[in-house]
Amino acid sequence: MMFKARKLPQHLKPSGWLAMLPPRPEAPPLEGEVSADVTIIGGGFAGLAAARRLAQLDPALRIVLLEALAIGEGACGRNSGFIIDLPHEVSSESYGSDSATKARNEITMNRTAIALARGMAEEQGWGREIFDPCGKYAIAMGADGDRHLAEYARQLQGLGEAHKLLNAAGIQAVTGSPAFTSGLFTPGCIMIQPAAYVRAFADALRPTVKLHERTPALSFERQPSGWCITTPKGKVNSGKIILANNGHAESFGFFPGQLLHIFTFASLSAPLDPARLGGQRNWAATPAHPMGTSLRRVQGQEQEGDRILVRSRYTYQPDLEVSDATIASAGRLHDAKFKARFPMLQGLEMQYRWGGAMALTWNAVPAFGEIEPGLFAAIACNGVGATKATASGIAAAEQVLGHKSALTAIFEAMEKPKPLPPQPFTALGVKASLAWRHWRAGAE
Repeated sequence: MMFKARKLPQHLKPSGWLAMLPPRPEAPPLEGEVSADVTIIGGGFAGLAAARRLAQLDPALRIVLLEALAIGEGACGRNSGFIIDLPHEVSSESYGSDSATKARNEITMNRTAIALARGMAEEQGWGREIFDPCGKYAIAMGADGDRHLAEYARQLQGLGEAHKLLNAAGIQAVTGSPAFTSGLFTPGCIMIQPAAYVRAFADALRPTVKLHERTPALSFERQPSGWCITTPKGKVNSGKIILANNGHAESFGFFPGQLLHIFTFASLSAPLDPARLGGQRNWAATPAHPMGTSLRRVQGQEQEGDRILVRSRYTYQPDLEVSDATIASAGRLHDAKFKARFPMLQGLEMQYRWGGAMALTWNAVPAFGEIEPGLFAAIACNGVGATKATASGIAAAEQVLGHKSALTAIFEAMEKPKPLPPQPFTALGVKASLAWRHWRAGAE
């Protein structure tokens, strides 16, 4: 049985996170034939977490990690950098419909991901420019958003989770902007510089994990002793495989008609003089409405100015490619959102714009588990990739080694992804749903 890739990850315009970093010595591409106990395909949040957890559980394990691009060039380095501990959608409708058990399971998943990330940060001595346990805000721009935050605060109260509601003056003291009508602070979120984080994470795994960058898996074939993975210049004979390549798993023929390929977009400003904007110099905020606009103010190092990140808009891209025109269109929306929130920063230009892919399923569950003998999937994070993909990678590693935990119990109890309607109904439905949700988000 052979699975062959019909498409490989594309080299997209780099994210601002990556563009700001200095060059890094890459791990060499695979050349020749090697053997492994477990091979991980994909060097993003899920793949790195899986490698870390495997090495923790069995230090003698031979682990190979294949990344088609360079570490940080893919979707993980395009993330907005929120490793969130609480359920992400701060709307009374979506959150209120969840049972307390489901909410606590999600919190367990998220905090397991944070614990693994925190352990690596402490072990390696990363500074706040990479890993910042600063918490986050949810922010509203009107009465509807205010109601959502107040309802969410009541839900958190019922779960016994720490939080603090802020009025308009309180959130202005944080953001420096009078545009927001209320805010909600939760202390457990970790903020990362995503490209720097995954680079540092990958480098910290070596030499225990044999990392090969710019080494796409072209095919893998089942053999009596496991699997043979073919790359452009080499082969890996591996007992087991973890697929951690998110939407590109479909390129090998897995989960056909079950994955929705969605892109989201971000713009990062040129440096600004901190004196131009009051409030705190380092904060991060998600919107009161799930389809609204996320913001970050990133404090510059030493004599550098601060930057503002704006993330908004979602598009359906079933071919896993996005055009410059689509990025430019999202950028115009970002500029309008930025102007409405920070009129005092008129004239500040956006220096970087980019898009990043994520894979969703119709019923919002991951594509997870053993899909062929010795072949495990940890894909389809359904958004909040830094958190959910990390948790999925940890759970996949534990499942590979037969290790039982609260996390594996949660993942193994989830239902499987539901099939999507046939085309063109999926495309029409997704585009209509995104348009409606964007409209409903309003000023958010």
